[in-house]
Amino acid sequence: MFSMKVTPRFYETDALGHINNTVLSSWFEASREPVFRLFNPALALKEWNLILARVEIDYVAQTHYGLEVEVRSWIGKIGNSSFVVEQEAWQEGVCVARGKAVQVFFNYVTQKSEAIPAEYRALLEAHLPAA
Repeated sequence: MFSMKVTPRFYETDALGHINNTVLSSWFEASREPVFRLFNPALALKEWNLILARVEIDYVAQTHYGLEVEVRSWIGKIGNSSFVVEQEAWQEGVCVARGKAVQVFFNYVTQKSEAIPAEYRALLEAHLPAA
């Protein structure tokens, strides 16, 4: 499992006084960086080999300004050319959001998905939850 701490910023609040729903998507993407580094350790854009196919977020509770948030990420499922990153945001011991992102191993030259090579598959499998 990967973990990232976020300190909500004042400008991320909305008119109702809690963290705006659009912010969680940004936090979830930022917390996927360790997964990106499995495929591209230097995060070199000219060598990028992933593309985002789907994102879903369930908002479970309100997220508040001034209290640290922990975003947890892990690999939920591995397919032939894609995999699912599952994520949760926690604040003060409460899960405030759950999400999933489908990432596809992608060749930007051919503009097509490709099977995940064995070496990357092994790296992903190391981050599956224990059965």
